[in-house]
Amino acid sequence: MAETTGNKFVIAVYVENKFGVLTRVTSMFTRRGFNIDSLTVGVTESPEYSRITITMSGDGYARAQMLNQLRKLFNVKKVELLEEVDAIERELVLVKIKNDPDKHQRVLAALDIFKAKIINYSVEALCIEVTGTPDKIDALIEMIRPLGIIELCRTGIVALQKGGGSILEQPDIN
Repeated sequence: MAETTGNKFVIAVYVENKFGVLTRVTSMFTRRGFNIDSLTVGVTESPEYSRITITMSGDGYARAQMLNQLRKLFNVKKVELLEEVDAIERELVLVKIKNDPDKHQRVLAALDIFKAKIINYSVEALCIEVTGTPDKIDALIEMIRPLGIIELCRTGIVALQKGGGSILEQPDIN
């Protein structure tokens, strides 16, 4: 979400898939006094690499500082700022809400609007799942909050550049 309201931006960091690398990356943020808004990690199309997707807030100086510092870290293969217009961003949320028969129509209407689905049903609660942009997730949460949220878990943003090819194949721009 580069340069959106609130100066949030997304950084993709390709690292060697080795023990301790995530700690080195997150420690660098701590040492510099920067906060991570969301962080996701997973193995890439090449099992020897993991991809860390970091969302953070800050001004242009903070963004430049983080990109430069990340590129200097041992085990970091590639660092890329994902511009909002050139990237696809998604997030997953699981929400457990009270199963109140008097509110079933409101719940079903909300699920329909946000293309969410019920993934677990019990007498006490409904667990729902929805995937979308962070704005969509925020809107869903606000819509169902009055229905009685019991528990909520968000994954954080995952993002890919649009078009063909992998970020790993692109030359570094320093």
